[in-house]
Amino acid sequence: MPAQLVLGPVLRHVGERDATVWVETDASAEVEVCGARERTFEVEGHHYALVCLGGLEPGSRHTYTVSLDGEQVWPLPGDPYPAAEIRTLGGDGPLRVSFGSCRVSVPHEPPYTLAKDQDERGRELDALFALALRMRAHPDGPRPDLLVLLGDQVYADEVSPGTCAFIRTRRDTSVPPGEEVADFEEYTHLYLDSWTDPAVRWLLSTLPTAMIFDDHDVHDDWNISRSWVADARGQGWWDARIVGGFMTYWIYQHIGNLPPDELHADEVFAAVRAAEGDAGPILREFAFRADREAAGARWSFYRDLGRTRLLVMDSRAGRVLEPGHRTMVDEGEWAWIEEHAAGDHDHLLLGTSLPAFLAPGMHALEAWNEAVCEGAWGRRAAGIGERIRRGLDLEHWAAFGSSFERLAGLLERVACGPQAPGSIVLLSGDVHHAYLSRVRFPGDDGRGSAVFQAVCSPLRNPLDARERRVIRVGCSR
Repeated sequence: MPAQLVLGPVLRHVGERDATVWVETDASAEVEVCGARERTFEVEGHHYALVCLGGLEPGSRHTYTVSLDGEQVWPLPGDPYPAAEIRTLGGDGPLRVSFGSCRVSVPHEPPYTLAKDQDERGRELDALFALALRMRAHPDGPRPDLLVLLGDQVYADEVSPGTCAFIRTRRDTSVPPGEEVADFEEYTHLYLDSWTDPAVRWLLSTLPTAMIFDDHDVHDDWNISRSWVADARGQGWWDARIVGGFMTYWIYQHIGNLPPDELHADEVFAAVRAAEGDAGPILREFAFRADREAAGARWSFYRDLGRTRLLVMDSRAGRVLEPGHRTMVDEGEWAWIEEHAAGDHDHLLLGTSLPAFLAPGMHALEAWNEAVCEGAWGRRAAGIGERIRRGLDLEHWAAFGSSFERLAGLLERVACGPQAPGSIVLLSGDVHHAYLSRVRFPGDDGRGSAVFQAVCSPLRNPLDARERRVIRVGCSR
């Protein structure tokens, strides 16, 4: 039987002269997009390809189809959406970037479209679904040049109805981890549910995407503290969960963040492509090492959008959690971030799943809590502080004080430096409400870059009334 398309196509990197398109198939096949061909690689019975297209012209438009072993499989028969299209950078007009985080995958019908206060299953409306419908209704209207997804693209601990049903067919959900994702296979089903809705599938086929994970891609509060990690690793199911999470993140999200030149220089990608048969053992070893070593992998990445640089920082997986030396990223990755934030750019966009600048009350609470957990009030208070930290999710940049100071210093140096861009904008999510804030520095005379933080969350997972009241209190001084 000929190979079939399981998931995708997902348009990932798009530059001025190149692009990448990701697919999942049900069997080994040669994938063709716009004349470029790539053989699939296999991971534990699943087959994937990231097709690299080169030789494109700046500012050009290319409708495309997907063929497997010479047989066209995309678009699907009767597809009501316009043809998928690649639009390279380099054209005239403004640069448009859409961003957000936190999207659960549930149906677009009641009770799932209701508010949480109306039904506990309610998750209101899906912003990606709405964007797809708007683009279909106005094909010649403004559209994003890039979609930046800043974490919780999937919820391993709040699975979709389809994935929950799949889990129940595989194992006893009365024992941990219950109706949460347990391993690589269940993760693949979670991505399948998240990306196969027809509107969202079309959107991802025609808008370039950049992605970084946050805690729910693995588990609520993932890497919040050293004691949390110790508790998690003490659970018998944890290793399969974290390895499956890193494996699928690498396949479904990470490799598409890289431009073709970086992709082909990546040792893990080269090993996976070169594997004869199943590359699962290669990725399993890599994933386990990525969990156990903060410096084991660099997930941060950058993408140049003409004269604008997007630099997305991993603020979750690479944390250093040693008491007295807590940092958002290890020293090597921070040096990489500093290096790539500098340069001659018209604008600098800094992506981080977690906001750097919180409301004053929340910032003070997180800074206080970090000090208490570090022993400022003694061992007993430190234990209470840890319970508060986990209960209130006190894990943003303010809860990593030294890293917050470093980030603020980096912003000031770039904003006031000799190659200061016209603007610096931090893009983030996580907090399930949206706000825009202006960032100023002591002695700011207005001659440097304008610095802002823009927070957009959730794409689909709203707060209930009680949670909104808590946010309003946190926004007080």
